[in-house]
Amino acid sequence: MSTALQTQPAPPVARAAARGASLRHALHAEWTKLRTVSGPSWLLLGVAAATIAVSTAAVGATHCPQNLTCPVDSTKLSLTGIQFGQAVVAILAVLMVSNEYSSGMMRVTLTAMPRRQAVLAAKAILLAALVLVAGAVAVFGSVLAGHLILPGHGFTAARGFHPVWLSYGPTLRAACGSVLYLGLIALMSLGVAVIVRDSAVSIGAVLGLLYLFPIILSFIGNEHWQHRLERWTPTVAGLTIQDTTGLRSLVITPWAGLGVLAIWAAAAMLAGGLVFRFRDV
Repeated sequence: MSTALQTQPAPPVARAAARGASLRHALHAEWTKLRTVSGPSWLLLGVAAATIAVSTAAVGATHCPQNLTCPVDSTKLSLTGIQFGQAVVAILAVLMVSNEYSSGMMRVTLTAMPRRQAVLAAKAILLAALVLVAGAVAVFGSVLAGHLILPGHGFTAARGFHPVWLSYGPTLRAACGSVLYLGLIALMSLGVAVIVRDSAVSIGAVLGLLYLFPIILSFIGNEHWQHRLERWTPTVAGLTIQDTTGLRSLVITPWAGLGVLAIWAAAAMLAGGLVFRFRDV
């Protein structure tokens, strides 16, 4: 009787508690790794600094003369830096995994914490949280730059331009969506890095997807197929969340576009999770 009882599987509550404890330990371990090396901190600072700098340069270089009509989305212009900051986010996500593989630390990590799914989940949760915080700072700084600079360059309410500030609904949607955009880029990049492992190849693959793929699509002669493919391109679709004017001419609606990026991120993480679970190391 005692032998039979000992061989019974643990009840669901006990298994859930064990998984929760494993995730907490994995989160603590990942946080310890990140805060004991300087690289991730500098990259997170770089996300905010680079995004704000590029956005400030973009709004500073744009003017709307009094005698001309300017078809400019002032909110989207103020968030230009996101297109540069996403590269830093991708590099941070890739290095979070590939550095452990190149140094051999991944074997030590999996020996200490055999639950591989908990390890990957901890990396994803911590990465997403840090990127969302850095992204929020970057987006606020970019919006503030647009709010302060653009009115002096001719983008005034008297000429039909809405103020670039979070009190304006479309700008708030674009700002919040841009923060989520960076978080999804981080998760997608993390998934690719888990699959590929090599840092150079992973960074090349992610940056190619972010920047090269949209350029290739622009050379498609058939406009119908070009728009159809753009709807499923992570950056083209995802960045529609920043548009506040001309929404009817977009290839996909803003929130649906962000949803496409979420599908890419989920697919990358799912594929990465399967590879991470069944590969030796």
